[in-house]
Amino acid sequence: MNWPSVRAIFHHEMSRFFRTIWQSVASPVLSTTLYFVVFGAAIGGRIQSVEGIPYGAFIVPGLMMLTVLQQSVSNASFGIYFPKFSGTIYEYLVAPTGWIEVALGFVGAAAAKAILIAVIILLTSFFFVGVHIAHPVWMVAFLVLTATAFSLLGFIIGLWAKNFEQLQIIPLMVITPLVFLGGAFYSASMLPAPWNVIARFNPVLHLISGFRWAFFDLADVPVGVSLAAVGAMIVVLLAAIRWIFLTGWRLRE
Repeated sequence: MNWPSVRAIFHHEMSRFFRTIWQSVASPVLSTTLYFVVFGAAIGGRIQSVEGIPYGAFIVPGLMMLTVLQQSVSNASFGIYFPKFSGTIYEYLVAPTGWIEVALGFVGAAAAKAILIAVIILLTSFFFVGVHIAHPVWMVAFLVLTATAFSLLGFIIGLWAKNFEQLQIIPLMVITPLVFLGGAFYSASMLPAPWNVIARFNPVLHLISGFRWAFFDLADVPVGVSLAAVGAMIVVLLAAIRWIFLTGWRLRE
């Protein structure tokens, strides 16, 4: 393992993030405030609680997951796409680094950015509602695993995309709808039949359910199933990235 290469890629990606730190921080804080005003105040005034949990507190894990998924995918996809666009990706391909080092550097930086913003959202939520974390260790575990999984997905999207427009297709047309249909702002048990059963086939529901369990000891699906889902996703995506680098698919175009 060439750790200096991993550190160099990670540092380069993080430095790009910190150059625009105020924009990176202000955007999620503003979005979180708007979500609490709209969902917490407007809808929360009609829905006082969900399964005994105040609605304002209930949506905090969903807000964090929404941001983690979006930030992980966007940061990782842009991070690897820009070297393709500028032609500097060939420097990574000829350098004494393997696909593991390149993936670790870009994916690690994207996941770190997403986790940092998620923590900022959690701290912001304390100004609006009281949030108690029942399983803090599992909360961190789900946060790290989810950020890693979707950073890997974003890395693949960046390798696949041929232009900037394609970078936004999957996040806008697939991931965002899955998040909103995955119980980010409601419990799957609130859906009428047969949608409450169909929703369980949404992989994002398992991630949000496990993350919400870490907060409130409340889950729509068994926690073990949630862990298995995110673990399987990471394994499949790592295998796909390995195949891309071994075959050169979309790397030498």
